[in-house]
Amino acid sequence: MHRDRVVRLLLAGALVMTAPACGEGEGVPADQTGPTGGWRTVGCEFSRPAQFMTAGGRRMPTTPSRLAAAMERIDRGGRERFADSFAGLEVDQAKVQAVVYRVPSGDFDDFIRASADDACVVVRDAAHPVSELTVWHDRVVADLPYWTAQGLRITTVGGRHDGSGVAVGTSDLERTRQELLARYGEHAPLIFVAEGPVRPLTP
Repeated sequence: MHRDRVVRLLLAGALVMTAPACGEGEGVPADQTGPTGGWRTVGCEFSRPAQFMTAGGRRMPTTPSRLAAAMERIDRGGRERFADSFAGLEVDQAKVQAVVYRVPSGDFDDFIRASADDACVVVRDAAHPVSELTVWHDRVVADLPYWTAQGLRITTVGGRHDGSGVAVGTSDLERTRQELLARYGEHAPLIFVAEGPVRPLTP
């Protein structure tokens, strides 16, 4: 299941970054870690050319097999063994590197370092781990019938892979924000996103 999740994300290009976050990646010493802050594995010391594939007559970037395997190991281990630290990951195919978001943890950092092998993995801080965001996600989803009865249309609910929170899509942004925070508390890690109603595909 974990392998399928990573492969789907890589093939869909859903997690391809175009630029590093401010202060990360560039200028961060390899393998430097601490209680907080970003670091990179030693594999980032080596330059690797981006790889491409041709599909439907179009040239598209692809993820090298060794990097994809490292991402699968980190994703699986993060969810199964370090869910209180791991938040998510993404791939920068242009730079041939993965980015892992985690609540700082020395044990998980050691696991990332070992799992990366010779791949380049950039590690960044996250506000919330996947275990916490899963609880919030499930709570909001379980309450959807209640919100529908209140006249609120929530179209999507999904945890952010960078650990920033659970995104709640709605066509009534201000009312949804006010009512959900009144129910769950003003510190609930919810991110409200303006979205229109879901329309079924037509032939």
